[in-house]
Amino acid sequence: MPNLHNYLIAAALGASIFTAPALLAAEKARFGYGSPATAEQIAGWDIDVRPDGQGLPPGEGSVEDGEELYEEKCALCHGSFGESVGGYPALAGGDGSLTDPRPKKTVGSYWRYTSTLWDYIHRAMPFTQPESLSDDEVYAITAYVLHLNDIVDYDFVLTRDNLTDVHLPNEDNFIPDQRPDTRNKRCMKRCKDPATVEVASEAAAYVPEGGPDALYSEGEAQDDGIVSTVTGGGVYERHCALCHAGGIGGAPMLGDTGTWSARIEQGMDVLYRHAIEGYSGEDGIMPPKGGFVNLPDSEVILAVDYIVEQSQ
Repeated sequence: MPNLHNYLIAAALGASIFTAPALLAAEKARFGYGSPATAEQIAGWDIDVRPDGQGLPPGEGSVEDGEELYEEKCALCHGSFGESVGGYPALAGGDGSLTDPRPKKTVGSYWRYTSTLWDYIHRAMPFTQPESLSDDEVYAITAYVLHLNDIVDYDFVLTRDNLTDVHLPNEDNFIPDQRPDTRNKRCMKRCKDPATVEVASEAAAYVPEGGPDALYSEGEAQDDGIVSTVTGGGVYERHCALCHAGGIGGAPMLGDTGTWSARIEQGMDVLYRHAIEGYSGEDGIMPPKGGFVNLPDSEVILAVDYIVEQSQ
């Protein structure tokens, strides 16, 4: 399998050689708007970690501390033993399965570098609140996931200094792609007249029942003729059920009157505000608009009304 990191570096070097004159020309003909990125702005994006450890911040975390953090922030989706819950990725297991018709690709069975695990947790986890973990917490959770895969012992403490010493079992099975790069040439001959091209048929629009791929708002779906009426139930199914049907991230489940009663007592204005602006507390996390920031406030309110109606 190709080492994507190496190819990206090679591509970048090649591009810098062949586009240098164009860049110089562009520098002379600036459009006169925008401003150079500050060091602080760049630092906010420059958080990647390389296999050689470059980019790792100071810090440490033990397997023991990681176990508690994992149960609190990760187990709901990935399972207490990394086995996966509700279709979320499994993190452990799958040893020896890569030659099976349906291999189980986990940190222990498939991933190449420990730095990738640290980087992914740091960048994207927990699912409902990415980049909320401290560096020490990332080290601890990484250490615990390694322990779930029998890679380190329970008394292990992961640090910036020893992370590159921890090698994943499948590391040596990734090989560079030796096939040469090819570049097709445009022939631009005997081309069909675009005016004579007709669309014979179109595939029906696919709308997921819910989940992170359902990015339409109900209003947009109505404009496209996919739904006829914007309803609270429709908004819920497309944008809210991902968490509230299964209690992901501490989300109160639809129809759980015991969990919803105290929230409803706060008043609808409070529920509307938390749903639109987001909420974080001891009893769970609610990203603004559930993470679907394109949703109009009016549709969020319809969804809240539906959830309350179904949960009283």
